[in-house]
This record gives sequence, structure tokens and C-alpha cells, in this order.
Amino acid sequence: MSERPYRITVVCHGNICRSPMAAFLLREAFTDAGLDGLVEVDSAGTSTEELGNPAHPRTIATLRRHGHPDVGWADHRARQFRADWFDDVDLVLAADHPHADRLERLARDADERGRIRLLRSFDPEAAAAGELGMDDPWYGGDAEYEQTYAEIGAAVPGIVEHVRRALDA
Repeated sequence: MSERPYRITVVCHGNICRSPMAAFLLREAFTDAGLDGLVEVDSAGTSTEELGNPAHPRTIATLRRHGHPDVGWADHRARQFRADWFDDVDLVLAADHPHADRLERLARDADERGRIRLLRSFDPEAAAAGELGMDDPWYGGDAEYEQTYAEIGAAVPGIVEHVRRALDA
């Protein structure tokens, strides 16, 4: 195993809905899998329009409805993914195709491009159906946040297994 933690950054547009929700769920899942301390998860956006803003209240409300513990949700502040982050990140999970495209343009070489994956590509059913994008719930209501929660939740086991294999390699 590497001396440093395996690092994941989840990326969406503004870093207030999908990516922080996924980061919070992944942190919890890695702790539950006994990988706490071996994996670090953070999040970012591709845009600058939400910089410094907290996670969207409906993101937090959705996590609360599902009984997740507060792991410092109030401390989250939106930030933008930068190309030099590839120096320290092992896996970059894009919420949707436009985010993956933007990240690929930021990547400086084939190795960095190879670290970018659509988050839902780790959900076997989504992958089989070719449904790898994730709609932005910001434009909707509770139902859209519930859909985002379900889509992330379906991908989490595959991400945990992918990271476990990478750590064992």
C-alpha cells in the first residue's frame, strides 16, 4: 500500500449539490468499509459561480432524511477544480458528461485523463443501460434530490470496491 491516502475528488458544476452529497456519502462508506484513513474524499466544481458557498440546503436535508450523520456539512465551501490537483488525486469522479469533458480539457496528459470517470460508471445497472449522466437537482425539488441521492448510492459500492482493489494492488 502507498504511504499516502488514496485521493478522490468528486466534481459537478457548482460544488453545492451533487459533488458534496457524493463526497459525504463516500466518506461514510469508506469508514464503514474499514478504509478510514486510507482514503480521502473531497469535492469541487467546474464553474466559479458558487465559490465559497455552502452545500445547498436541499442537499443537507436529503442526507438528514436518510439518517446520515453530520460529518461537518456546515464546513463545506464550494471550490473549483484546478489542473494542478491532478498532481495529488488518484480518481476524479465527474457527475455528468460536461464535467468529464471539462476535466479532460484540464488534464495535462493521458495519465491524468485516465483518472477521470463518470461517477455512475460504477453502478452496474447504469453502466449496462448507458445512463451515466446525472441531472442537476438544483433546478428541481425534493424529488430531484432524492433521485441524485439514489444515483450516488447505487454507485458507491462499486467505487468502494474499485478503491479497495487499487489499495491492494
